[in-house]
Amino acid sequence: MPNPLRFALLTASRNRAVRKVVEHAPVSRNVVRRFVAGTAVDDAVRVAAELVAGGLAVSLDHLGEDTTEVGHAESTTKAYVTLLRRLAEGDLTPAAEVSVKLSAVGQALDESMALDNARAICTAAAAANTTVTLDMEDHTTTDSTLSVLRELRRDFPWVGAVLQAYLRRTEADCRDLATEGSRVRLCKGAYREPESVAFQSRSDVDKSYIRCLKALLRGPGYPMIATHDPRLVDIATTLVKRTGRAKGSYEFQMLYGIRPNEQMRLAADGETMRVYVPYGDEWYGYLMRRLAERPANVTFFLRSLATKG
Repeated sequence: MPNPLRFALLTASRNRAVRKVVEHAPVSRNVVRRFVAGTAVDDAVRVAAELVAGGLAVSLDHLGEDTTEVGHAESTTKAYVTLLRRLAEGDLTPAAEVSVKLSAVGQALDESMALDNARAICTAAAAANTTVTLDMEDHTTTDSTLSVLRELRRDFPWVGAVLQAYLRRTEADCRDLATEGSRVRLCKGAYREPESVAFQSRSDVDKSYIRCLKALLRGPGYPMIATHDPRLVDIATTLVKRTGRAKGSYEFQMLYGIRPNEQMRLAADGETMRVYVPYGDEWYGYLMRRLAERPANVTFFLRSLATKG
């Protein structure tokens, strides 16, 4: 059975009226600071520097999606190019890379436009001595995103992919992408999807995650294990040992502001621990999906709204 709270929050992530209320609540921006670095590139670079100094790797996401204007897609692309230059100037690469949603750089307008913009970002990343990971969005964009990934990897074989375990197709996609040099981030998934394409229960999603992770670990690629679930972290650690994986041939990933002590523990154990750090004005949809993922996040948010900060 689908989780009704998760369903409601994912519905709210697309609701303009709810968005207006949340964005204008007096303490909302204080709450958002737990999960979002800030609105400007200076904020992103500052947080990245703090995390890298603490022994963590970073993937920065300039928030924004579902772009329907050419100018917006171009400005997002320029924002990434500027960010990458700033990261290089701050000696934060290669520890800091970027994550890109293709819908933010024109995918809904024209796939070739999104490819060209993503290629410009990858060119800037190469100059900055770092990498790019293509974020995955709802299931209607999966084939298009994987198509762009294939084209980018012709010139930039290090471009990372994201696969979502709640989609029924993902185990097969993991087998296809578990190749030499292929960087694949495996996450559970955070969009509202129909039962026809996605597992609905937490148990089924977890089982799929484990099957997908096994497929990635058996291949010669570079798995990026993105989960905050303590049970899945323990299972992943066991599977890594069983497959004889050396540290540095895979990594763990978690979101900024979620389980920071666990992030530091993994890094202290010698694991590569990458923190996904979003920044920018378009934080509403991101926040709603984070609340949908974990009830503890909802409690934190509501408690903050009920007080004066």
